[in-house]
Formats: sequence, structure tokens, C-alpha cells
Amino acid sequence: MKKQIMLCLALLSLMLLSGCSGYQNGFMDYGPKDRGEYIESETYDEIIENDYIRTSDMPVSTFSTDVDTASYSNIRRLLNEGVLPSKNAVRIEEMINYFSYEFEGPSDDEDLRIYKEIGEAPWNKDHQLLMVGLKTTPLTFNQTVAMNLVFLIDVSGSMSSYDKLPLLKEALKTLVENLRDKDKLSIVVYAGSAGVVLEGGDISDVSAINNAIDRLEAGGSTAGGQGIELAYKVAKRQFIVGGNNRIIIASDGDFNVGISNPDELKELVSKEKDSGVFLSVLGFGTGNYRDDMMESIAQNGNGVYYYIDTIKEAEKVLVYELGATMNTVAKDVKIQIEFNPSLIKGYRLIGYENRRLNNEDFNDDDKDAGDLGSGHVVVAFYELVPISSQTNITEKSFDETLELKYDGTNYEHEISTISLRYKHKDSDVSLKIESIVTSEDQKSNNTKDFLFATSVVEFGLLLRNSAYKGTASYDAVIARAENALSSDPFGYQKEFIELVQQAKRLSLRD
Repeated sequence: MKKQIMLCLALLSLMLLSGCSGYQNGFMDYGPKDRGEYIESETYDEIIENDYIRTSDMPVSTFSTDVDTASYSNIRRLLNEGVLPSKNAVRIEEMINYFSYEFEGPSDDEDLRIYKEIGEAPWNKDHQLLMVGLKTTPLTFNQTVAMNLVFLIDVSGSMSSYDKLPLLKEALKTLVENLRDKDKLSIVVYAGSAGVVLEGGDISDVSAINNAIDRLEAGGSTAGGQGIELAYKVAKRQFIVGGNNRIIIASDGDFNVGISNPDELKELVSKEKDSGVFLSVLGFGTGNYRDDMMESIAQNGNGVYYYIDTIKEAEKVLVYELGATMNTVAKDVKIQIEFNPSLIKGYRLIGYENRRLNNEDFNDDDKDAGDLGSGHVVVAFYELVPISSQTNITEKSFDETLELKYDGTNYEHEISTISLRYKHKDSDVSLKIESIVTSEDQKSNNTKDFLFATSVVEFGLLLRNSAYKGTASYDAVIARAENALSSDPFGYQKEFIELVQQAKRLSLRD
């Protein structure tokens, strides 16, 4: 009888591991009903993809830079658990900018440098892609200024699962091992009420800090607004003049008590950004995840938004990136591109839907935009419709009256002009630099950076089931990414290929 029971248990375990509610190929596999319920409880802002614009209607495009990477790691989490992401979870610009690229960095007299490259659009042979990249000077961790870090940690009941607070605690201990004596660490928690667990912690006393981390436990409801207000007070009390003063929110975004409206939270963090305290966000968890809330807070707090799905990702963000890329080099970074109507019939900005700016905002120094830290690389793609293309683009009307460089008859060798505005960290006055795109930037053999980045874009178009995906296919993404593999010390590029393969399997199953 005992053997029969053990056999039944073994068979049941095997069924769970190979059936519709177990693991297959190392990934969680949900049935169709489970997948719908799984995604339904997570909230994402709607993304309406940018359409083609006729150059003759409006030759100028303006947007704010974005160095968030949360969308990519969140997509990875969903795919690893056997779930194809909602199209609104797919922000292509964040997918591209998850990866590093080997652009030439700025010279000694530059804060940042513009990179540009043109190649054929793999999913539409009649179109081209313009790759625009920005790179700031990289710094090693020891070269960076002192850091005043205030972790604002959600310890509400929704954070109790293994992939939330327990994962964060493990990540924090890894961070503590890498901080320097000149750095400060504070911990503020919020649940039913907010409180200070650690303020201005002595980095030399690792044991005391780890004990404070160990005492963190999840329970109760979430009063996020109260916690943010207290965190700003702590950050100001511990303020380091000339340092990196930053609040880092760690939460699943489920603010269910207190300020729960994204607009009210935006107003709260927008008020404080002039204090010199920047705000970044670490998202955690599954099921009740509030991506819309987390993105909004970071965007309005002059900060960066990450999603932490594994301890490997936590180390990437908190150890390899925190000390450098979170040290702001250029703030309110805006890009404006004017296309030459004699060469370009139309264009489409890929991604950056929630980062688009009015063209007049480019010269307005009061208009907030994204920030870049040391060593940051930002990439954006435009899909270009050459003047010789047979593609028809719908006419649109624009009220803006702009002073234009190109009149359709001049500068016939120029494809476009890239203009960039940014401010130094402690300045309110912007600087402007320009770069001209010419036929010399059109490559017959594109760089590996270009090829890999375009494979990420194509993957995003497929996940979104984009109306602009053309002939895009998972097989094409995999082949191009494999051919573009380069220096990959942490295995992020190879992991990308595995995710594309998983998405292909899931799409065939559905």
C-alpha cells in the first residue's frame, strides 16, 4: 500500500511538471484561462503606436530620452513563466536600452556624443532604419561622488511572496557589500503607516545594516504616499552637497491606501524634484503588479525605472549600474530631428510614445525631460520611407509653424539634422549640439550594434502584434541576433535569443 501511494505521488508530480500547470523546458506553463487571469490583474498604461508622418506635412520630430529598462525584464519574467505579455507591457525603447552598445564615447571636452547609423529595415525592404544613439562618459564606481541612498520599501502584505520582499532583501545585502565609507544608506518602510528603520547607516558596520534588513517583514495594507513624503524628509536630512542624493522605491506598485491616484503621486514627486533629490523605482512581483504607477513615479521624479525579476537582475541594477549610471551627468535631455523632404518621404519614431514632446518644447528650458547618468547609452530608431518608396502615407495637418532648415531644394546631400539639448546636473540653462546625417551614415554592412538592436526592435513589434511589423518573424530575429553576438560577459544577449525562442513556442501554442 505504501509503495502504491508513493507511486501515485510520483505520477502526480510528473503530471504537474509536464502538464498544463507545471514546468516545460524550464518555463512555467499556464493554460489559456490561467494566462488571461494572470495578466488581467496587472495594470499597464495604454500604448498607441506612433504612426508614419509625411515629411512634407511635418519634417520635425521631438522626444525626451528614456533610460528605463523595466519593460524588458518584466517581459522576461512573463515569458519565463509561460505567458505572452500584454501589448501594453511592451515598450520597445526600454527593450532596446536594456542592452549596452559599443559606441564611441565622448572626448574629454564633451559631456555626451551623438551616434548615427542607417540600414535597411529587415521587416520592410522598401524602408530604412535610422539608429540614433547617445553615450555619456563612463565612470567606475570608485570615481563616482558620494551617495545618499534612501530605500523606500513597501512591506505591505502584497510584498510577502518570494519574488518581492525576500528577493529585495537578498539584493540589498549584495549592495551593502559594495558601498563605500563615504556613502550613506537609509531605509524607510511603509505599510499601514510609514517609519524609519535605518537613517544614515554607517557603511563600515555591515552587520548592523544587515540586521536592519533582516527585520523587514511584509504585512498590512499600503500607504505609499505617506512613505514617499517621509523618504524625502530623510533624504534632505542626510543630503550630501555635490553627491548623488536619491530615493529608491521598491514596491509592486499596489498603493491601495492613501494616495492611490497616479496623477496625485505624479504631482507629489514633481514638487520635490527641484530639491536635488532624484527618485528611482524598483518594481517587483507578479499578478497584482502596477506598472502604470511605477513608471509614472519614476518619470516625474527625475529617475529611472527598473523591474527586478531575479537576483541576477538585482545585481545588474544595484551593483553594476547603481554607482555609475544613477549619477546624473546630463538632465532634461531632448532630441529633435528635422528630416529633409527631398530625400525622405515620411518617418515613424519606434517606441517612445509616452516620451514624445511638442516641437516647441525643445527650446523651452522649463520643460522637463529624461536624464542620463555616467556611461549611459540611449538608442532610438526611426523607420524612414525614402522618397523613392511606393509606400503611401496618410496626410495629416499640424498647427505648428516652425523655422525649418530644409526647403526641399537645399542641402540635397543631407538626410536629416539631429539636435540635442541638455543641462548639466546643477544648471537650469540648456546646451545644444547638432549632428548631420548624410549618405555616408548608410552602411552596406551594418555594425553588430545596429543588427542586434534591430533584432530587439523586431521582437518588440512581434510581441505587440504591431500594425507596422511587416514581414517580421521570430526566426528572422533569432538569426540576426545570433549573427550580431559580440562581447557578452553577463550573457544578456544569449538570454535574449532564448527569450525569443520561448516567445515563438508560446505563439505557436496559442
